[in-house]
Amino acid sequence: MSTQIAPSILAADFANLQSEVEMINRSEADFIHVDIMDGRFVPNISFGIPVTEAIHRHAAKPLDVHLMIVEPDLYLDAFRAAGAEIISVHYEACTHLHRTIQAIRKLGAKAGVAINPHTSVGLLNEVIEEIDLVCIMSVNPGFGGQKFIENTYSKVSRLKELILAKRSKALIEIDGGVNIQNAPLLVEAGADVLVAGSFVFNSPDPLATIRSLKNL
Repeated sequence: MSTQIAPSILAADFANLQSEVEMINRSEADFIHVDIMDGRFVPNISFGIPVTEAIHRHAAKPLDVHLMIVEPDLYLDAFRAAGAEIISVHYEACTHLHRTIQAIRKLGAKAGVAINPHTSVGLLNEVIEEIDLVCIMSVNPGFGGQKFIENTYSKVSRLKELILAKRSKALIEIDGGVNIQNAPLLVEAGADVLVAGSFVFNSPDPLATIRSLKNL
């Protein structure tokens, strides 16, 4: 299976959001990554349900919604109704993670779990068979354009070993600082999905940039 690409709409030009979504539609990307930040779980605020709905109206690609929020269980129904096909919650934000995963799946969405840079992949041992996607944060969540954390490579390898040992079907997604230099190493380590924000939207030719990542 070729590497899947999920451009992060957080890095798009929000004054021209429709055209940015339509650009992704024309590209070889597999998903549109939608970062939701509440200013509590992370030190930034992005956007919420109405903007997600607006993105979905114009999107021809599935929405991969990443909830960087406290109490995500309160908003699962709303984000699913807004068009989310993948809903990822943070391990660190969920007291009853297994219940949250079940709730996402009951809504008909794929269930993802995101982990911060300091969180060990071993903590997913008891739920990895229930997860469709694990999002490894390769920067500290909250802001785009941060420097990639080098420890991510070994973390991806350890997660891949866990997935294989448990015979899980979970995909490994990398979010933060992805570029053409580190992307091949991430794929080699076991990554399945690459989230790219600034690297795509700040490039002179986003379509070509997405293609270059897709064809690693």
